[in-house]
Amino acid sequence: MGKLTVRALRAVLVVVLTGTVLVQALMLWALVSGSDPENGSLPLTPLRVITILGIGTAQVALVCVWRLVTMVRRGTVFSHAAFRYVDVIIGAIVAAALMWFAVTAVNAPGQRDDPGVTLIMGGIGVAILGVALIVLVLRMLLAQAVARDVEAAQLQAELDEVI
Repeated sequence: MGKLTVRALRAVLVVVLTGTVLVQALMLWALVSGSDPENGSLPLTPLRVITILGIGTAQVALVCVWRLVTMVRRGTVFSHAAFRYVDVIIGAIVAAALMWFAVTAVNAPGQRDDPGVTLIMGGIGVAILGVALIVLVLRMLLAQAVARDVEAAQLQAELDEVI
């Protein structure tokens, strides 16, 4: 990974993380201050809490991606230490899906006239879980790469002994 790519990715991560912290702060302020712009027509308190927690899952994933980018830059990503970050990313994605299902459940009573919205929202939750499965497959690929790297190091050591 080139230096420009690493810097660009880190810039994006900083912008997104800063934005999510600001949104979380505004949501927390709205929750604490009790301001309700919808005059009670929606269950805003549960939605705000779920949103704050959901954004937290994204922030956890962003921090783990930052750590993985650092490992890539140092050339240490093909090690067992990378699994910890990938596992946390998978957990954060699953938690985000659960948050989305909670939003769907809170929103569902208001959609009695149009249940298709609830079905679409449920489908989005399933798609989020699909992303977790994709990252799990990528974790398996990382495991194979780490195993090959260890095997190559052992073969190189044996070759060095022979020579």
